[in-house]
Amino acid sequence: MDGANTQNPRIVHRKRPARPAVAPQRNQFSPRLVRNDFDKSFFLIIVILLTFGIVMMFSASYVWSVYKNDGDGFYFVKRQILFAVVGIVLMMALSFVDYHILMNTKVVYTAFLVTYLLAAYTSAFGVGTAGARRWIEVGSLSFQPSEILKVAFIMLFAYLLAIHYPKFKKMQYSLQPFVVILGLCLLVLYFQRHLSAMIIFTVLGLSMMFVGGIPMKHFIRLILVLGVVGGIAAVVLIMHEGGMGYVAERFQSWRDPLSDIQDTTYQTYQSLLAIGSGGIFGLGFGQSRQKYLYLSESQNDFIFSIICEELGLIGAILVILLFTFFIFKGFTVATKAPDRFGMLLTAGITIQVGLQAFLNIMVATNAIPNTGISLPFFSYGGTALIIQLCEMGIILSVSRQVKNDS
Repeated sequence: MDGANTQNPRIVHRKRPARPAVAPQRNQFSPRLVRNDFDKSFFLIIVILLTFGIVMMFSASYVWSVYKNDGDGFYFVKRQILFAVVGIVLMMALSFVDYHILMNTKVVYTAFLVTYLLAAYTSAFGVGTAGARRWIEVGSLSFQPSEILKVAFIMLFAYLLAIHYPKFKKMQYSLQPFVVILGLCLLVLYFQRHLSAMIIFTVLGLSMMFVGGIPMKHFIRLILVLGVVGGIAAVVLIMHEGGMGYVAERFQSWRDPLSDIQDTTYQTYQSLLAIGSGGIFGLGFGQSRQKYLYLSESQNDFIFSIICEELGLIGAILVILLFTFFIFKGFTVATKAPDRFGMLLTAGITIQVGLQAFLNIMVATNAIPNTGISLPFFSYGGTALIIQLCEMGIILSVSRQVKNDS
C-alpha cells in the first residue's frame, strides 16, 4: 500500500473535499477576531486610491467651495478627510472581525429589510434635485440609503447563492429568490428616479448569479426575459412625459452632445471640453479651467474630467490602471476564499466598485448616457466613501482567512 501511494500520490489529493459552499460551524452569530495578516497589496491599492482621490477631489472642489462657503476653499476636502478617517477606522475594525458572522440568516435578512425600508421611505419623503428623491436629511447631516442597500443586497445574494448551491437544478432555488430580490430593489429605485443605481443593481445581481454558478440554461432564460421586459420598459420610460421620461433627453444628449449646449447637453459638453483640453500631459495640478463653475458637479460625478484636464491622458490611464489592479486583486482574494460565501461576498463587492468606476468614466467620456454615477474613492460624498471603506474591511477580513486557510 505504501508503494502504491508513493507511485501515485495524486490519488489522495483528488479525494480531498472541495471548497465548502458554506461554513456551517460559523452559521450562528458568534463573532470572533481574526488576527492573521491581510492581503498587503490589496490594502496598498486601497490607500493609493483613497489618497489620490482626496488630492484630486480637493483640486476639483476648491473653486466651488470658495463660491459656496464664504471663501473657504478647504470646506469639502476637510469633510472628505473626516469621512475618510471614520471609514479607515471602520475598515480596520471590520478587517479583524470574522466575516462568517454575516452567514447568519437573521443578520442578512434584517440588514436587507431595514435598508430596503429606508430606501422605500426615501422614494416617498427623501430630498434631491430635478424630481429625484435619493437622500434622507437628519439635521445638518444627509445620507443616501441606496449606498447601504448595495451592501445588504450583496450580502443577501452571497448568502442565498451559497446555501442554495446544492439545489440549483430547481428554479425555485436558482432563479426565483434572486429575481424577486432584484425586482424589489429596482422598484424602489425607480420611484427614487435613480437610473444609475438601477443599472448597477441589475448588472451586479446578474454578475453574482453567474459567478455563483447558476445553471447556464436558467441564466440564459433569465437574460432573455430581462431583455424583453427591459426593452418594453425602456420604450415606455422614454415616451412617458412624467416619471422617468427624462431618459429620452439623456439619450439625445449622448447621441449628440452639441445639440443643446446651453441646456440639456451642457454638462456633457463641458466634460468633453475638460477632457480634450488636457491633452497627453494635462494643464498641471490645480490648473483646470472647467472647474471655474463651468462644469457642474466637478467634485462629484465628473471628477474624472478634471483629472483628465489637469493630468492629461497619463492621469486618465493611471486611474484606469489603479481600478483594473483593484479588480484583479479583489478577484484574487475571492478565488482563494475558504468557502463559497467568502468568495461571493468578495466578488460582489469587487464587481460593484469596479463597475461603478468604469461606468463613471464612460459617462464622463460620453461613452454612455449621463446617469449620475460617482467615482469610488474620488467623488465627494460621506455616505459613499464610508460604505466603500467598510466594504474594503470585509474583503480584508476574507483575505485574513485566506492566509489562515493556506
